[in-house]
Amino acid sequence: MKNALLIKEIYMEAFKNIGHAFVKSYFKLFSWFCFASFAIVLYAFIFRLSTGFAFD
Repeated sequence: MKNALLIKEIYMEAFKNIGHAFVKSYFKLFSWFCFASFAIVLYAFIFRLSTGFAFD
């Protein structure tokens, strides 16, 4: 539990005064892009599993 709180504190300190609004918007856009990419990959993998694709 102590490690989790320490990691949370480091994360909060790192992004507390990140600066310019453009940088904040860029990081938000990049995080949504990464989430969407992961969702697409997960969907494709589940689709391949459900259709019986042979992973040779």
